[in-house]
Amino acid sequence: MTQGRSIRLFLVDGTPNGLLTAEIMNWTGHVLTGPRTKLTELVQRPECGRTGIYFLVGPDIEGSLRPQVYIGESDDVGTRLKQHNRTEDKGGKDFWEKVCLITSKDKNITKAHVKYLESLLIQSAGELGRCKLINGTSHDYANLPESDRADMAFFVEQIRTVLPVLGLDFLRVRPAISHQPSVASMPAAKSPKFIAEVPRHGIKAFGQEIDGEFYVLEGSTARGSWNGVEGGYQSLYQQLCDDQVLVDCDKGLKLFARDYAFTSPSAAAAVFCGRSANGRRHWKLESTGQTYGAWQDQQVSAAAATPNEGSYD
Repeated sequence: MTQGRSIRLFLVDGTPNGLLTAEIMNWTGHVLTGPRTKLTELVQRPECGRTGIYFLVGPDIEGSLRPQVYIGESDDVGTRLKQHNRTEDKGGKDFWEKVCLITSKDKNITKAHVKYLESLLIQSAGELGRCKLINGTSHDYANLPESDRADMAFFVEQIRTVLPVLGLDFLRVRPAISHQPSVASMPAAKSPKFIAEVPRHGIKAFGQEIDGEFYVLEGSTARGSWNGVEGGYQSLYQQLCDDQVLVDCDKGLKLFARDYAFTSPSAAAAVFCGRSANGRRHWKLESTGQTYGAWQDQQVSAAAATPNEGSYD
């Protein structure tokens, strides 16, 4: 079982939409985030005068459902953010609506450290594909001592832990999923495999629910075009085609070229069916034919019937 973690959140101005800080127990990192509308207050914070990494996040102006993200570093983050806010300047960035900066409470993070961190994070974000990176390719800063590289690897893991809590999922690691039944991986091994079919269209998809996301597995087929009403998951279907997650295959169908994580079984079912669909009824356990909805209800009922060791009478 994964070990629990404590994250301390502080609403700087007492409102959920203002500045927020986050810290993890036994981690020297310090996170400060807020909307661009609060930039005046944010740059006055002491954290902004330190060396650190920052993320600029905003919607894709071309309509993609993935956010646009710029990853940067500076030994004076406040000054750099002011530059990015001037859209008429060369360093200006107009897309962003939210900023998140990460510094060190003990002030032991150096310029060399943040350059190395920036390189790792740009590479990781590009490989994960959960956002549209503004940076382009990452620079290679590999001249840190071995011990410092190990410290920065730990720093990155803490960043991956805390950012999703703040609603920033672009560095969230995708779990390893084995496509060989005899070599089931973790945590995928804990999740049963589901199947969904539309026989009259000859499409069949396989899925697994892992870490709160519903994955449609590589090799699944989908409808060759969107046939539902406009809106809904149509834009997601088109995005997956544009991103080459869905590629053309035989008989006018689409093929999932790689595993893809959806926010819900219904989102997954809609894309695979090419129209709106109720994933709770559409997905069925491959082993028994039980619907996803019935399986989930069974899991909840079983959990509710099991005494909680931490509960009180």
